Amino acid sequence: MRLAPETSLWTRIKRWAADFDAWLSASAFEGQGDFKRFWRGYNRVMRVFRFRGMRRVLLDLTSEAATLSVAAGAVLVMLAIPAFYETHVDWRRTQDFAVTFLDRQGEEVGRRGIRHDDSVRLEDFPDELIMAALATEDRRFFSHWGIDPIGTTRALVVNTRADAVVQGGSTITQQLAKNLFLSNERSMDRKIREAFLSFWLEAQLDKEEILKLYLDRAYMGGGNFGVAAAADFYFGKSVKDLTLAESAMLAGLFKAPSRFSPHINLPAARARANEVLTNLVNAGFMSEGQVQVARQNPATAIDRGRDTPADYYFDWAFEQVREMAREGHFGNERVLIVKTPLDLELQAHADQAVENILRQHGEAYGVRDAAAVVMDPDGAVRAIVGGRDYGASQFNRATSALRQPGSAFKPFVYATVLSHLPYRPDSIVRDAPICIGNWCPNNYNRSFAGAMPMTTALARSINTIPVRFSLELGNGNAREGRAKIIEMTRRMGVRTPMQDTTSLPIGASEMTVMDMTAGYAVFANGGSRVDPFVTLEVWNSFGEQLYSRRRDHEPERVLATGVVSDMNRMLSTVPTAGTGRRAALDGIVSAGKTGTTNAYRDAWYGGYTGNYVSAIWFGNDNYESTRRMTGGSLPAMAWREIMSFAHQDVEIVPIPGLDTDEAPLVAQAPEAETSERVRNGSMSRRSFEVIGGINRMFESASRPRTSFTPPRQSGTMVRPVRASRAGGFEVVSGR
Repeated sequence: MRLAPETSLWTRIKRWAADFDAWLSASAFEGQGDFKRFWRGYNRVMRVFRFRGMRRVLLDLTSEAATLSVAAGAVLVMLAIPAFYETHVDWRRTQDFAVTFLDRQGEEVGRRGIRHDDSVRLEDFPDELIMAALATEDRRFFSHWGIDPIGTTRALVVNTRADAVVQGGSTITQQLAKNLFLSNERSMDRKIREAFLSFWLEAQLDKEEILKLYLDRAYMGGGNFGVAAAADFYFGKSVKDLTLAESAMLAGLFKAPSRFSPHINLPAARARANEVLTNLVNAGFMSEGQVQVARQNPATAIDRGRDTPADYYFDWAFEQVREMAREGHFGNERVLIVKTPLDLELQAHADQAVENILRQHGEAYGVRDAAAVVMDPDGAVRAIVGGRDYGASQFNRATSALRQPGSAFKPFVYATVLSHLPYRPDSIVRDAPICIGNWCPNNYNRSFAGAMPMTTALARSINTIPVRFSLELGNGNAREGRAKIIEMTRRMGVRTPMQDTTSLPIGASEMTVMDMTAGYAVFANGGSRVDPFVTLEVWNSFGEQLYSRRRDHEPERVLATGVVSDMNRMLSTVPTAGTGRRAALDGIVSAGKTGTTNAYRDAWYGGYTGNYVSAIWFGNDNYESTRRMTGGSLPAMAWREIMSFAHQDVEIVPIPGLDTDEAPLVAQAPEAETSERVRNGSMSRRSFEVIGGINRMFESASRPRTSFTPPRQSGTMVRPVRASRAGGFEVVSGR
């Protein structure tokens, strides 16, 4: 049998193509018939929905309206989405702080931030106030669902007839949405978001909650938010005790608090209150007879001048409270009641003392400005004088102004030395020429006193000795020695960063009056660091305690007991026989230090007793030089005046480690009060060497043969052999 030849690939492709063409043609023919049958069936069904005439017009209009409504709804939702992001925060609480300050006796003495009080329940508000608010702002409040088309239409008609804005169309819910989440911007975008948020609020809260929030959050002028705060501000009473006339005046503030504030325009406020009374009658809430008495006897706001002289104190206290809030001490609370250590009588006396001294002596000394701080040794701030006139300048010179302390900085240097080196108050040190690089410090009279006890050196404010200490602290490296001084200063409570310069040991680095007071408090309290504070206790508006200083604070010791005792022994000589004699208190042992800077720009006195600590600065805001004013003049005088008043009728507490019966004395020297001035680079190194050589020659000639050999120029220091107060001394190298 013979087999057929094998079919080629090309032949197989042609056959496959022919088969596909035949299938395609048959499918198209059959599909045409199927489509015709479908189309005829579709037409039979759609004939049922065909409309003609008026029915066709209504259908087309409905269809277009539905299409436009869907598109408009999509646009509105897109516009409203940004507003809903605001609802993610705790919107029930105000984001601004409302702080009420109490003094140390628990009496209310001041406020800062917004004035806000949300502690009064809705049922405790007077019925007259609620009716006045509803009659004026939203009569259909309890019947609408966030937006009131009827009320809006009525407002449009009234405003059109009057050709002015007589009535508002926003509901209380809309106004609350604006107060909680939005701004006062007049735009369509804001109104759309306001509408959506109104619906949201109505879904989240009941009517009573919305009304309570509105009455608590509405701005009432004068920094007051809510009717409770406004009642206290304008009428000096609780909102629970408001009369009908007062309620009408407050309800009139909802529309325009700045225009109708009784403190700004009392006639306009009374006229607006009369309109509110008319609204009460028109709304059917009251009769004309019921409101007649309020019309005839309109409300009068109390005078709100400066209630207390502690404005600088409250400004600083408010910042401290806000800082504590940022640290999380109060949770999410924003309405706070803070008990402070403020002593209003002491505050008033400190203000007056500074002002009196500036009036009597300011012109003669060429000084116009001053600042002071008084605190307890534990850091509780009793008074702050931030300037002469808060109305003229709100800049707080006690807490914000940075000025060079001059020799008032030296106690920090001496405390560092006593903490790191084996010195005692009667250790012998040497006032002699010294240079670091090209800088050579000098005393005011350009002379050197030679060997003396440390107590005398500090009392007479010798400049060369702290510089020598910086070398010895660093084992010959002044920079390392200054680093130890800076570290000690920081540990003692000075918050201002210290600038490391060669003249730092004699007070060239700036600090605030508050810094100085905090640092000196370490000596007064026995060696513990203090952070100045104004918050003894803090409560929220419902009386729940949020913070207690005693419960939440533990002091940190930074100076040893022996160091504190030695420092107090030395500093107590300053007001008795040193540069601060004008600061001495009658019958009370005190300690302190004067400070005067280059060109007499700044003058300081910082001092303390066992009861109080205070630092005072005099100078000029523009850094203009005074007429040779030193820390021992006006600052010491002001310190004595303030502290004498502070110690009246109080039990005197001894200074730690100081035997008050035998306060040490120090030899007085001419011009001791002015010897503390800083004169940077006033003499060349060669001049210092010549004067120093002459000085050593005179000392050598007058010294007995049995005395110790004078220290050499190259950093040699006199150091005690043993740690007794009366021990002998030997000459050792300072390197």
